[in-house]
Formats: sequence, C-alpha cells, structure tokens
Amino acid sequence: MSGLHSAVLVIATLTTGLSAGLFFAFSCSVMPGLRHSDDRSFVQVMQWINRKILNPWFLGVYLGALILDVLAVVLRWGTAELPWLLAGAVLYLVLVVITAAINVPLNNQLDAAGEPERPAEVRAAYEPRWVRWNLIRTVAVVASFAAMLAGLVAA
Repeated sequence: MSGLHSAVLVIATLTTGLSAGLFFAFSCSVMPGLRHSDDRSFVQVMQWINRKILNPWFLGVYLGALILDVLAVVLRWGTAELPWLLAGAVLYLVLVVITAAINVPLNNQLDAAGEPERPAEVRAAYEPRWVRWNLIRTVAVVASFAAMLAGLVAA
C-alpha cells in the first residue's frame, strides 16, 4: 500500500467520522434540547444554525468525506478492504442524498418563513419531518464511519 493510498484512507475515515459526530450530536443533544424551547425560539435558532453551518469548515468536511470515500474505493479496488470501503461510500452517499432531497429543502422553507406570525405552525411543518430524517441520515453516516473504520483496520 502506497503512502498516498494510506493517507487517503485515513483522511477519508477521519472526515467521515467528523460528519458522523456532527449528525450524532444533532440527534442526541441539539434537537432534544430545542424540543423544550418555545416555538419562536425554535424557529429562530434553527434558522441561524442552518445559515451558520454553511461555512468552509463544515462544507470541506461534509463534501470532502464523500470525495475521499469514493477515492479510497477507487484506490483500493481489488483489495480485501474494498467491500467495507464501498459500503462506507454508499452509506455516506445516502446521507448526502437525504440531506439534499429532504433536510435542505426543509431548511430553505424554514428560512423563507422569516419571523413568522404563527411560529407554532411553521415549527409543526418542519420539526417532526426534519428530526425523523436527521435520525435516518445519522444512522447512515455512523454506519458509514463504522464501515470505513473496518476498511482501515483490514488494510
């Protein structure tokens, strides 16, 4: 295994783990904490989180993990660890697809609501669906990280 191949696999696993940690933190702390906030506070906080998360650190890790996971698959084609890496890349892609198809459109709808007159209605249209799909994408990215770790160990 070349140094480049090793570096790609380690960095792919690391960035996947960082993404898994972020989504896990939202599932087990941020959203349960916000569940106990009033409707107006919930809407405002989620609007600010959704705006502020779009930064170079997050986007670099989030998109970088997908690119590096796929690159690790390509570089490790035909090796014993390939099935793990392929599973990791596919599961990470599940995260990206759910995010793009469900969570981002919900975030955009929430942002478009501005400072709503009826924050309870805005929250009711957003929170249950967003939380449900966030949990599903969290399971996918944590499984992706586990698969990438297994691939790293097998390498």
